[in-house]
Amino acid sequence: MVLVSASPRRQQLLKQIGVPFEVCPAGIDETLPNRVDDPEAFAVELAFRKIRAVAKEFPDRWLLAADTLVLFGNEPLGKPKTCEEAALMLRKLSGRTHIVVTGLCLAKTDKKGRIRRCLKASEMTFVTFRSLTDEEITAYIATGEPMDKAGAYGIQGRAAIFATRILGCYYNIVGLPLAKLAMMLREAGIEVTGFWQSSCNESHETNRTGTPLSAR
Repeated sequence: MVLVSASPRRQQLLKQIGVPFEVCPAGIDETLPNRVDDPEAFAVELAFRKIRAVAKEFPDRWLLAADTLVLFGNEPLGKPKTCEEAALMLRKLSGRTHIVVTGLCLAKTDKKGRIRRCLKASEMTFVTFRSLTDEEITAYIATGEPMDKAGAYGIQGRAAIFATRILGCYYNIVGLPLAKLAMMLREAGIEVTGFWQSSCNESHETNRTGTPLSAR
C-alpha cells in the first residue's frame, strides 16, 4: 500500500497496527478557506485530491490518503506559520470544545494508474481544552511542537495536558482514525490481522530453523 502523506504521525500509526506501506507525499495545494460548512465532505475531498495527484505513478496498487482538519466553529485552523499565529489558535481553543475531522480515501489503480475503485470515509472527534494560561501557551510554543500541526497542538505530545475531554476516536486527533481505517481496508478485501499472521509465521519459522523466512 502507498501512503500518500508526509505526516510522520500517520506513518507511525500504520506501523503501530502492522500495515506495510511506502510513502509518497502528494504535494497538493492545501490552502484552507476561511469557513468550512461541511468539514467531513471537505476533508474527504482533500484526501481524494492527494490520491488523484499521484495515482498514475502507482499502477495496480492500493493508495491511502488522509486529511485532518481542526475546526473552531466553522473556521478551519491549519498549521501555524508563526509563533504569533500559534498563540492565537491556542487562545481560541482555550476553555472551549472544538472539532477534529479526518477524511479518508482508499483507492485501487489499474495497470495504467487510473483509479478504478475508491472508498471514502470520515471521522469526527470533539475535544475540550481546559483554560490555558498565557505562560502555558508561551512555554508550549517554545518547544516547537505546535508548528507542524493543524490547530497548533499535538494531542500525543505535550498538549496532552490541555485536553479535559475527548468524545470520539483519539487516533483521529493524531491524524488517522485506526478503527475506521481497518473497516475500510476490510471492505476493500484487506484484513489488517492478516499482516499480523504473516509476522507471526515468520517469527515461528525463524525460531524453528534459525533462518529468517525473508533471508531465504
